[in-house]
Amino acid sequence: MPRGSVKLDHMEESRREHQLILDLLSPFTGAENHDLTSELIQSSVNLLRDQAARIDVKLLNKAVKELRYAFKVFAPYRHLRKVSAFGSARTGKTSEEYRMAFDFGRKIREHGFMVLTGAGSGIMEAVQRGAGRDGGFGLNIRLPMEQQANSTMKGDTKLITFKYFFTRKLMFVKETSAIVCFPGGFGTMDETFEALTLMQTGKSYVIPVVLVQSPEDDYWQSWDGFIRRHMVDRGKISPEDTRLYHITESVDAAVDEVVTFYRVYHSMRYVGASTVFRLNHLIRESLVQRLTEEFSDILNEGEFRLHPGPLPEETGDGELASLPRLVFPFNRQNMGRLREVVDRINRAE
Repeated sequence: MPRGSVKLDHMEESRREHQLILDLLSPFTGAENHDLTSELIQSSVNLLRDQAARIDVKLLNKAVKELRYAFKVFAPYRHLRKVSAFGSARTGKTSEEYRMAFDFGRKIREHGFMVLTGAGSGIMEAVQRGAGRDGGFGLNIRLPMEQQANSTMKGDTKLITFKYFFTRKLMFVKETSAIVCFPGGFGTMDETFEALTLMQTGKSYVIPVVLVQSPEDDYWQSWDGFIRRHMVDRGKISPEDTRLYHITESVDAAVDEVVTFYRVYHSMRYVGASTVFRLNHLIRESLVQRLTEEFSDILNEGEFRLHPGPLPEETGDGELASLPRLVFPFNRQNMGRLREVVDRINRAE
């Protein structure tokens, strides 16, 4: 058969598949995500065409199911800010760290934040007890030695059990407005470094990462010493990257670090070549001028400027459309310095 005929046959087959998908989705015509759902179905059909290994298809199928269910659970609480809290499941109930974690959960909840934990014992249990059953989500993981959900979250509709760490970790990052870490093991290190890596590389927006230890402990100071001695001093990371985390021995300081971050700054997004900060209220023009002077090293050609509302390119912002904007040509590299911009705005106001 001539090559052109094969190409035409393939195009006709693709056209028929596309039409079948559209027919399948006809009851949802006009739905916001109609186009993306069509692409998801087409990707599934392509797995058959690719003769993908059954184990690969099973992995993808389970991951999609887990994420779909997690999205559904979180949807009613999308308007509320949340804090992901990590720390050792082996922390005893009589320890100072347990007490501090409990106090953190209670106090951050008083400020209107919900908490996300792994739903297990130790630090996870303490934070969720402090926040209360209504104030937290439990993101449990199915392990060979089954991890039982703590008593606060057991049986709650906001408890989600994942098979895969990567889907669970995605939800911890996607749904959170801050990360607070108490001393822990490999899992705590994994979550801490992943959060910092995602921010440093610009794959997630800058949020507070607070590392809490008791006054009698040097857990995070020792960790920080390793970071500075073996990463900063050897040029593996930039000195300003250490601004992406904050170490404290005080629960009140940890809470304040999270709450203050959102005093003036609300959120951010990229619009073309511009970085857009949504602000809770307008800031002074004199401050905007100082920002251009102090942070010229992270700007491409241009300056900081105020915009009373969304840029023309911004659509679908909903309630965020009423917020003023700070717009600037960030180089998208110096994320530690970007964190300093947020701090500068909040301190000035």
